[in-house]
Amino acid sequence: MYYVISALGITAGAHRLWSHRTYKARLPLRVFLIIANTMAFQNDVYEWARDHRAHHKFSETHADPHNSRRGFFFSHVGWLLVRKHPAVKEKGGKLDMSDLKAEKLVMFQRRYYKSGLLLMCFILPTLVPWYCWGETFLNSLFVSTFLRYTLVLNATWLVNSAAHLYGYRPYDKNIESRENILVSLGAVGEGFHNYHHAFPYDYSASEYRWHINFTTFFIDCMAALGLAYDRKRVSKAAVLARIKRTGDGSLRKCNQKVPIMLVPSAAATVQDRITYRVQSDDPETLQDAESRRYGVNPEGYQRTVN
Repeated sequence: MYYVISALGITAGAHRLWSHRTYKARLPLRVFLIIANTMAFQNDVYEWARDHRAHHKFSETHADPHNSRRGFFFSHVGWLLVRKHPAVKEKGGKLDMSDLKAEKLVMFQRRYYKSGLLLMCFILPTLVPWYCWGETFLNSLFVSTFLRYTLVLNATWLVNSAAHLYGYRPYDKNIESRENILVSLGAVGEGFHNYHHAFPYDYSASEYRWHINFTTFFIDCMAALGLAYDRKRVSKAAVLARIKRTGDGSLRKCNQKVPIMLVPSAAATVQDRITYRVQSDDPETLQDAESRRYGVNPEGYQRTVN
């Protein structure tokens, strides 16, 4: 349970909500995700999102905090053991973080992060099993705290390392991010990484929604409860167009004939109407640096509303 909660604090919280703004969350859900993110202890949301936006905007360059071109170890954990490359500081310092600076909950967490992480990551996960259901203190300390924390850390790090080195690139062969099912299993849905870098504004971070993607299932459940809304979703036609244009051929569907320019049907309902854009209105959170090389070819997204 602690593993899943911690992981959701990263995947549904710091990543899909605050880094990419792929959906919106009401206050109770945002509070839960801030607490879960603090439990994960992978830097506060503001710093995590800043590094992740830099990773997307300057992917596989010296300005990428965990540049996979520097090898598996560096992109996995080494980047946290050394000083940041000057390009990371220079480029990262120029990113637009005004949306997070304006969010009181995010800045509250940042202000009290050190004391909060001690409570949420170490003290409560140890005391709750010990006190509430009679687990031994050592089991609580080493399993629900130390082991859980280590596993969540490495699950997140594998997205930065393994999912940039091992796997297929069915959506964009020109970037290093890959589709890696094993990573998705550990990181509750974050292993469909080639798709994510091709369409970073999709709340599912995958073409296949709930398939090996507990985070998407969680967000959809929150939407059913009215706590999540305005979920952005890439249209099927836009995905197929991207596969045909830039995919590595590893998906059979790339052979289907799909037009690049698509117009949404006038009969489309609110739930399935597609909005097309030439450029993202928020490039820091929604668009990769790599995708800009394709000029004005549109990528569409679909809003799922309640």
